[in-house]
Amino acid sequence: MAERATREETAPNPAARRVQAAYFTLLIGNTLAASFIWGVNTLFLLDAGLTNFEAFAANAFFSVGMVIFEVPTGVVADTLGRRVSYLLGTVTLAVTTVLYYLLWVGHSPFWMWAIVSVLLGLGFTFFSGAVEAWLVDALAATGYTGGLERVFGRGLALAGAAMFIGSIAGGVVAQATNLGVPFLIRAGILVVMFIVAALVMHDLGFTPAGRAHPIRATKEVFNASVKYGLGRRPVRYVMFASFFTTGVGFYVFYALQPYLVELWGDTGAYSIAGLAAAILSGSQVIGGLVAPWVRRRFRKRTTTIILSLVVSSLVLLALGVNRNFWIALVLLTVWGLVEAAAGPVQQAYLNDMIPSQQRATVLSFNSLLGSTGGAVIQPVLGRSADLWGYPGSLLVSGGIQALAVPFLWLSRRQGSPADVATGESPESPEEITESGPPVG
Repeated sequence: MAERATREETAPNPAARRVQAAYFTLLIGNTLAASFIWGVNTLFLLDAGLTNFEAFAANAFFSVGMVIFEVPTGVVADTLGRRVSYLLGTVTLAVTTVLYYLLWVGHSPFWMWAIVSVLLGLGFTFFSGAVEAWLVDALAATGYTGGLERVFGRGLALAGAAMFIGSIAGGVVAQATNLGVPFLIRAGILVVMFIVAALVMHDLGFTPAGRAHPIRATKEVFNASVKYGLGRRPVRYVMFASFFTTGVGFYVFYALQPYLVELWGDTGAYSIAGLAAAILSGSQVIGGLVAPWVRRRFRKRTTTIILSLVVSSLVLLALGVNRNFWIALVLLTVWGLVEAAAGPVQQAYLNDMIPSQQRATVLSFNSLLGSTGGAVIQPVLGRSADLWGYPGSLLVSGGIQALAVPFLWLSRRQGSPADVATGESPESPEEITESGPPVG
């Protein structure tokens, strides 16, 4: 690992650096746009007249949209290219964000929120898998020799900085104006990102495979997802774990807004709601930067991933029994740090187990299973918040998230070479069979 890192720094690769710069630019813009509403999203939905159950059910319909459209939009990424997929995503998200604003203005009924939330999910499915796959393939094409954790970690840190700015700004703007303005700003940033992506994002190291019939193409993509995802045990168990971690992660992120406002004692303190996202963004910056260091502390990547998940679940349980605002901030910081430090490690672990041609497909399928978890788990936790308050729902969240640990342990038991890999060396389809890696 150290030798690869040194070689990358002493022998700069201009083409690889341009790819990374483009990736970081897209990541910063996407995160800035999204984070403008992250800090106030739950308060925005509640202000529109929705109950806790309806607010998180609306978020669940967003996840449903991702489940429905994940494979079809994977066809777009694999046939028309990752760049086209990204551009379609920015347009879709900009339009649906404006629609969200209009629903809030009209205090629209829940069924309308459900429909637009599904369309928001469509927008994000154009992103999921495509941008990450574009980066990994482009780096390989330009001869990048460093580890993937380095790039993912830097990206996470930069996204965290953008998230810090966006979440704080969104909360301040909402308090100075109203809860709808951050959504309009988000739509504007997405329009700018469309222009930027059209200029800097080009498919490298990947040739889109044209398919004549969309139904047949969707079937082919689904079959590839099953073969290279569910069909490979180490990948399969990571995907199963994402059902619980993503579902809980969606809920906790948005539940922390009203949770902190409740502890603070002022329901109109929108800037406090933005503070939750800001703390997580700061933790993300630090966690992203230390991810390569964390990776070197353990021989296996799954050690880092499992330990972080155990600590994260314990922190959620602690948040559930806590009633002090300042202690909640400390616990929130710890939760963000362990999640962020392990994130790039898990990304690298999964990417190193997927062949290049199926990378966007399998990553999208992994996102699909995570979104399914979000669709199922969020309404359950939203209802638990109605019954027992946000602290009670956080206790339930910690218990549900812990269910992912056995699946990650099973992935570790398969002995995939990616578990001990230190650089970019994705396995070929022949290196892992259904029964696991070859012996010897």
